[in-house]
Amino acid sequence: MSALALGSVFAEIAALLGLAALVGLVGFALRQPLVVSFIVVGVLAGPAGIGLVRATDEVEVFAELGVALLLFLVGLKLDLGLVRALGTVALATGLGQVLFTALFGFLIGLAFAMPPLEAFYVAVALTFSSTIIIVKLLSDKREIDSLHGRVALGFLIVQDIVVVLAMIVLSAFGVGAAAEHPLKAVVSVIAAGALLLAVVLLFVRFLADPLTERLARAPELLLLFAVALAASGAAIADGLGLGKELGGLLAGIALASTPYRDALSARLSPLRDFLLLFFFVALGSRLDLAQMRADFLQAMVFSLFVLVGNPLIVLAIMGAMGFRKRTGFLAGLTVAQISEFSLVFVAMGVSLGHVSEAALGLTTLVGLVTIAASTYMIIWSHELYALLEPLLRPFERRTTVREPPLKDEERALLRADVVLLGYGRFGSALGARLAARGLTVLALDFDPSVVRLPSRERIAILFGDASDPERLAQLPLATAQWVVITVPGLAPGLTHEDPRKAILQALRALGFTGRIAVTARSPDEEGELARLGADLVFAPFDDAADRAVELLLGQPAPATPRSAALAAEPP
Repeated sequence: MSALALGSVFAEIAALLGLAALVGLVGFALRQPLVVSFIVVGVLAGPAGIGLVRATDEVEVFAELGVALLLFLVGLKLDLGLVRALGTVALATGLGQVLFTALFGFLIGLAFAMPPLEAFYVAVALTFSSTIIIVKLLSDKREIDSLHGRVALGFLIVQDIVVVLAMIVLSAFGVGAAAEHPLKAVVSVIAAGALLLAVVLLFVRFLADPLTERLARAPELLLLFAVALAASGAAIADGLGLGKELGGLLAGIALASTPYRDALSARLSPLRDFLLLFFFVALGSRLDLAQMRADFLQAMVFSLFVLVGNPLIVLAIMGAMGFRKRTGFLAGLTVAQISEFSLVFVAMGVSLGHVSEAALGLTTLVGLVTIAASTYMIIWSHELYALLEPLLRPFERRTTVREPPLKDEERALLRADVVLLGYGRFGSALGARLAARGLTVLALDFDPSVVRLPSRERIAILFGDASDPERLAQLPLATAQWVVITVPGLAPGLTHEDPRKAILQALRALGFTGRIAVTARSPDEEGELARLGADLVFAPFDDAADRAVELLLGQPAPATPRSAALAAEPP
């Protein structure tokens, strides 16, 4: 199709943004991450599509700034204290996944007669999972603090460390290969990297905290400083032969130990997403659709390996370490895709002359397939587990030392008047008040830090996922008068897998004959949960507002249909 000439750079950028908004809207309706929509925009806007943008120099500048900012935010998450505190589980599982994925990916590449260096690049790209996508999906499902959620975050940290090392090594050898004296060039680049890293460490030790504390008095200035640091770090590293990518990453590490890193990350994420659009447009302008069609079989094999092989690798490692198959499966699904950084990594290989444009097109196609498919896999993770559970038994040891089940004698000693599923802010406050009334409370929560809270009289806390029927079956339901479900529902739009509904159904399937109370966020939810078998539905915000009115006015709040229904409830 002939290029669409719009007459000015501004008009082209405006048309590009309009196309991105339109494609993004379709992607949102399909529950796809922005990364997928941006890749599609890049293909559509490039010469292989409608040729919407021809101002390639301007787009390239925005793209390079977007990549620098992406890597700055990656570095911002690499708190040196956090790296030191990495648990053996995250380290062993993360490194095991990276090594096995890279090895088998490399062998698949060689089987397709790819040059060894190109096969190595593609294999390493397959090991990276998308932090943006995983954190967003787990947060929407309220599973970011679960055991499998925390293990997944450990994967991401390990992968980020591997990224840093791989980029340093490949940048050095890329410069060396192009130089007249390769060994001398490699040594000089490594020395420049060590010098830059030393400067960053000195900055962290002496300047980062006092400087950011002063800048934080004007938040806009702190934000501007962060963007300037990312761009400057990328420019300096590029001048030293290390590449813009590594410079942006080290700039992020320079601020990673400051108390403002989370605020900076939140404020810069929209800007990163905006600028990454131009990276994908620049990427799309370089794609050869004919070559991508020729590589379709390879892309499908690599995609199948990522979608099935990566989760199986994690499942096997976690099973060997003593985790239950359910935890290993849910954690494994989070690595069933490659990330936007995989494309950045292979694009860096193209710029260094290590790989061809065809390898970048192949990786882009794998990214489209795996990101799109794995999004649905993570959204429907519990249904997938229920379907595949009989096939997963070989991945669980006879004794799951990391998640030991209750022994018969321990279960026999458990007694509870109230079983509390969820021990967050509302659940813990409710449990304390029930215990103060003389009731025995047993709480279940999947946040490991909650289980380590100091014990309280008449309150016992167990670790476990309340939506897991196997864990519910181990609770003393026969002695409980009430089961109170305070686990949060899903974010809007993900109501198909609401854990509260799954718990209600599981309790009835287990033959629980007591009464069930559950929290809701809206009147629509109240009616739906009541129809599923809830005897009492709380609306914490409404209830708190009613109580606040009583305290403010010194008199009972006016009756509402809901309060009248609650008053009619038998004690």
